[in-house]
Amino acid sequence: MKKKQYSTLSKVLTLLFALLCLVWIMPIVEVAINSFKTNASINTNAFALPNAETFTRLENYIKGLTFGNYPFVKAFGYSLFITVVSVALILLFTSMTAWYIARVNSRFSKIFYYLCLFSMIVPFQMVMFTLTFTADAIGSGLTIGGIHPLPLNTPFGIPIVYLGFGAGMAIFMFVGFIKGLPLEIEEATAIDGCGPIKTFFMVVLPMLTPTLISVGILETMWVWNDYLLPYLVLDRTKYMTIPILVQYLKGSYGSVDLGATMAVIMLSIIPIIIVYIFCQKYIIKGVAAGAVKG
Repeated sequence: MKKKQYSTLSKVLTLLFALLCLVWIMPIVEVAINSFKTNASINTNAFALPNAETFTRLENYIKGLTFGNYPFVKAFGYSLFITVVSVALILLFTSMTAWYIARVNSRFSKIFYYLCLFSMIVPFQMVMFTLTFTADAIGSGLTIGGIHPLPLNTPFGIPIVYLGFGAGMAIFMFVGFIKGLPLEIEEATAIDGCGPIKTFFMVVLPMLTPTLISVGILETMWVWNDYLLPYLVLDRTKYMTIPILVQYLKGSYGSVDLGATMAVIMLSIIPIIIVYIFCQKYIIKGVAAGAVKG
């Protein structure tokens, strides 16, 4: 391809992707605009900019923070706790599992790896009823061999469920990256007297930093924004995450205050946008490293 033709194609693609970016960002812009408008103006013209009559300043945000019997701060705390614990469990256990799969060349490790990949393509709808039944049973005091397991229908138990659903993609990315790491480094640490645990945490884990960051970001975005799993598993009379709280921002007779709802949605979007902006450069690096190497 000639240089002039390549330049023209590059400009066309740049324009095309710029238009696609505008299409993707428009819903967020509309939510931000409507979060400063009155409920009546949102119903009549959701795409209009706020004016002197429809501009509410911070009233929608104040109403969203104090609306109903379940405070936003409490839902924010549960969302934050579930996200942090779930992502920490996923990163720790899947990185160790991936190291075992990549370094132990056995039939069991291969079968286990393919089962992890298979879990990535299983629709959540196939297991959600069984999962809900199990979570409710364990949460109601089910005993296994005389032992009371950790209730899954609480913020303290649901990270285990997220670990199961998030393990497939994480193991796939970690295995690809570990296969590209030089085995000689691990052999040298073994000669120096390091056992498997010390080798993993002191040698392998620091080298996994790019993939750890990229997997952490992707899993954080998933867990933080997830609605269906907490809605099905958690005891909603006691615990709500932000996506669930948005659904319950209703007044009498089922009326919805759209202004307060938009404000709460913006408050839930801002933290994840901040995380993504500061860490986005690691996502492509980690995905490429995990998908190409090995």
